[in-house]
Amino acid sequence: MRYFDLIVVGGGHAGIEAAVSAARMGISVAIVTMEKTAFGRMSCNPAIGGSAKGHLVHEIDALGGVMGVIADQSGIQFRTLNKSKGPAVWAGRSQNDRSIYSLVASNVVISQNNIEIIEDSVTEADQEDKKIIGVRTKKGDEIGCKALVVCSGTFLNGLMHTGLNATKGGRFGEQSVVGLTESLVKLGFESGRLKTGTPPRLRKDSINWSVLSEQSGDVPPIAFSFRTPKNEFPYLPQLSCYITYTDPTVHKILEKGFDRSPMFTGLIHGVGPRYCPSIEDKINRFSDKERHQLFLEPEGLESDLIYINGFSTSLPVEIQFEALRKIKGLEEVVMVRPGYAVEYDYFPPHQVDLTLETKLIRGLYFAGQINGTSGYEEAAAQGIVAGINAALKIQGRTEFVLKRSEAYIGVLIDDLVGKSTDEPYRMFTSRAEHRLILRQDNAKRRLMKYGYEFGLIEKEFYDELKRRETLITKSKDILSEKKIHPSTINSYLESCNTDTISNSETLDKLVKRPEVKLSEIIERIIEKEEVLNSLHDDSEALEQVEIEIKYDGYIQRQIELIDKMEKLESVLIPLNFNYTNLKAISTEGREKLSKVKPRSIGQASRISGVTPSDISVLLVYLKR
Repeated sequence: MRYFDLIVVGGGHAGIEAAVSAARMGISVAIVTMEKTAFGRMSCNPAIGGSAKGHLVHEIDALGGVMGVIADQSGIQFRTLNKSKGPAVWAGRSQNDRSIYSLVASNVVISQNNIEIIEDSVTEADQEDKKIIGVRTKKGDEIGCKALVVCSGTFLNGLMHTGLNATKGGRFGEQSVVGLTESLVKLGFESGRLKTGTPPRLRKDSINWSVLSEQSGDVPPIAFSFRTPKNEFPYLPQLSCYITYTDPTVHKILEKGFDRSPMFTGLIHGVGPRYCPSIEDKINRFSDKERHQLFLEPEGLESDLIYINGFSTSLPVEIQFEALRKIKGLEEVVMVRPGYAVEYDYFPPHQVDLTLETKLIRGLYFAGQINGTSGYEEAAAQGIVAGINAALKIQGRTEFVLKRSEAYIGVLIDDLVGKSTDEPYRMFTSRAEHRLILRQDNAKRRLMKYGYEFGLIEKEFYDELKRRETLITKSKDILSEKKIHPSTINSYLESCNTDTISNSETLDKLVKRPEVKLSEIIERIIEKEEVLNSLHDDSEALEQVEIEIKYDGYIQRQIELIDKMEKLESVLIPLNFNYTNLKAISTEGREKLSKVKPRSIGQASRISGVTPSDISVLLVYLKR
């Protein structure tokens, strides 16, 4: 029997991060995947990032993960979303070449030391005394391990639906995994069903591009990864996406298929993503809307396929085709492949701890869609946390848990564990109460120290971070002390359409004005300190200083709130605490606390159904 420190089940976005991070930390890893050429395969939209999701990619990168690197090397369009708004919601997004993304991902896994790829599927998890000891595979192999990370995506008893037709499979052209769900249920886990979907694929040369609105990428584009050399980026030619819309005629055609919709006829039992609904669900739920926006996005440089973002559907094939041909620009379109929904097993995430280790079986971790999330980025974020924690546990080191105040990843996992989910969970900026502090531009400053500690970040990058941190601190001190005379700055202030000054002002006070740019202020200082010259030449440090000065009041209020919350987070609850004896706590509160087993009062206070009075009672008992 072969034996590895860690087995990772699945070669998707979660599995890649789990396997690569653990291997880089020096443990032996087997990654079990049904197809070794399918690493990182983008089963839905070939895009990375977006609102809030882009934050996750930058955080994964800051920890030493690989999603940002792969996205940069395969990106065919890069855009920063929400630039007209504040920096808290700026979010990077890339459109990617589907084939190249998977090829780069495969190269990352194959070239990593300490990883062995096994082309098979895991059908059973073995445990002894509530501790994982290995797996059994479809081919009949038994493989031993100290830890197991399950990143099964949509493959557990996957069932694909188009109209009234249903076929077994985890995604187009690939088989589902049978047996693993049943094995985990036998161990005592609770499972459920969720569903997701994908739109039709269209042939590029059958679309009338001339009547559509073009959406180009940023010039210059901004990379996700700090490892990507600026002088080599972008690696690939950049393409545009295009915008079109549905209309009432399209909606009427789609409604004709509702009586054969697997969603509306009850064939699909799993719950779909509320925030990324199918086109039939949009029409049904938002019947007052006359149109819905659609994005036509290329699947690759050499591909003739176009992804129609916003038109996810499982309606009958002929209805999909008829409706598509009534959309502006698609009057002669060729549908290469119809859209479909996929229904799959998941395990409600109250069954995992904040490390993503299951509460029932030691050494067993769940990451990605098995925990009820939706999206490549959410999966990858869980994958790197599970991989790091599995390696730390094997090495006998302290576990790794990110707080809500430290990262969107911390928000994601805290939400999953504390609130669980009965629908696909998607990350939004609104879920993060400290989002002005958790910006994508400062992800390295927040998280790189952890990646360096785990051996996932090279010393040269960490030293560069420390150098920049010193520059930022010194620059802010100088800007708060150095004054500028009205005669030097008033002409510039007039050009910015902001009030002039009659007395000398400190530089930071002027930078607080929305119209004023820090770089232009520094350029007008007659005698510059060496520090400010260095700041002016370092665009990354310059941006950090400017944001922190302009939003100082808001940032300080969030820091004060975090300090208050830290007091609750520091009140720890024993994991074996018996809540059933606390009769003064509400029945629902006792049930939820017993189910989640929170680590602290802070985590307990965020559990849905646990009231403030429940928390007060719990505090009294803990003090006793």
